Amino acid sequence: MPLKRGSSQKTISSNIGEMVGSFKKKGKIGTSKPGSVKEATKQAAAIAYAKAGKSRKMGKGGVMGAVKTVKKKDGNRPVKIY
Repeated sequence: MPLKRGSSQKTISSNIGEMVGSFKKKGKIGTSKPGSVKEATKQAAAIAYAKAGKSRKMGKGGVMGAVKTVKKKDGNRPVKIY
């Protein structure tokens, strides 16, 4: 069954559940073969959030853990802060 369209949390959760169920039944998600259910869940979440047009970090409610690029005062190259 194809993934549902939409960006609500209910739709995203439904898509993740559908892909994990597919993994448990067939042993793969699409053409990839994750090694465990945990890996399959992470991959399914990434696919579902991408389909909804959201990043996973934003889907969790914030930008915690996101990489910020900061320009130093002395004019050197930008530095990434994690």
